[in-house]
Amino acid sequence: MYQITCSIVTYNTKLDELQKAIESFLNTDLNVQLYISDNSPTDDLKEFIKKFDDERVNYIFNNKNGGYGWGHNQIIKKVIEKSNYHLILNPDIYFKRGVLEELFSYMEKNENTGNIMPMVRYPNGEIQYLCKRIPSPKDLFLRKFCPIKSIIEKNNLKYEMRETEYNQIMNVPILSGCFMFIRTRVFEKVGLFDERYFMYMEDFDLSRRIHEKYKTIFYPNVEIIHAHAKESFKNRKMAKIHLKAAIKYFNKWGWLFDRKRSAIS
Repeated sequence: MYQITCSIVTYNTKLDELQKAIESFLNTDLNVQLYISDNSPTDDLKEFIKKFDDERVNYIFNNKNGGYGWGHNQIIKKVIEKSNYHLILNPDIYFKRGVLEELFSYMEKNENTGNIMPMVRYPNGEIQYLCKRIPSPKDLFLRKFCPIKSIIEKNNLKYEMRETEYNQIMNVPILSGCFMFIRTRVFEKVGLFDERYFMYMEDFDLSRRIHEKYKTIFYPNVEIIHAHAKESFKNRKMAKIHLKAAIKYFNKWGWLFDRKRSAIS
């Protein structure tokens, strides 16, 4: 039984970023296994992965791009009975030795916690406000389409829980999918990623399903760096994908009437 398994989904990923993510995860004495789930059109990445020459690194070529959640599900299905915890990790994240150990220790001591996320910062040290209340259509569409920055910032104060100052351990309804440290048995209770989402919102969907049955903890005592590019804010194609995902999300959970959103708002 592995203490931690990890999946990184790639699609024509920048190799320098991926290398930092891989090295960060492997820099531990815990019993770990890493799986690269490659959604790219070719398996060129295989040669790069071989350079690590580490039996803890496994390369899986999926031979199609089924989406972000689908790519992770290919790995979760393989490890669900082989590990105590599974880390969903973006390829543009890196962190220092000790982060995994502290998160592992917290989860071992808090069996009612299903998912935990550390403090996430940009490379320049600024906080990424990735703790969120359950979104309403207004929360998402203001961020995408409102031209008035002050209105967006006012809405984000509540939506992104900024009033907490991100300086305390919190049970948060929605945690980002860039780094999800999940108790593996949770998947048996709540299911895997919903593969109807190609990209975006699949983490919101999974996070709130976990939150219904377990605590989903923001843990600011350790931190990671996320070289986040917000592609859907810059790229028209990605913006369309994000919009379609948001529509699927609200069709599933409710537009004006989302009972669980109202209950914890």
